[in-house]
Amino acid sequence: MINTQKLEELAKQITEALPPGVKAFSGEVESRVKQVLQAQLMKLDLVSRDEFDVQSRVLLKTREKLDALEARVDALEKGAELGDS
Repeated sequence: MINTQKLEELAKQITEALPPGVKAFSGEVESRVKQVLQAQLMKLDLVSRDEFDVQSRVLLKTREKLDALEARVDALEKGAELGDS
């Protein structure tokens, strides 16, 4: 679920932004930053792209059905109004 390449890139960017004195420990820092980022990301309530795409398709189908039902109700209401006249 977590793109490890993106995680490594982010950890590297953070490590590169460190002050020069801390860069001597860059290997340790980068490793620790990766661990912390991964741990924090795992705590988030995220879904995979596949799950998101499936739910998007379900939502689209539901929206289409709702639109069709609304049109049907409108047609029935207009028919009832014509019958009342």
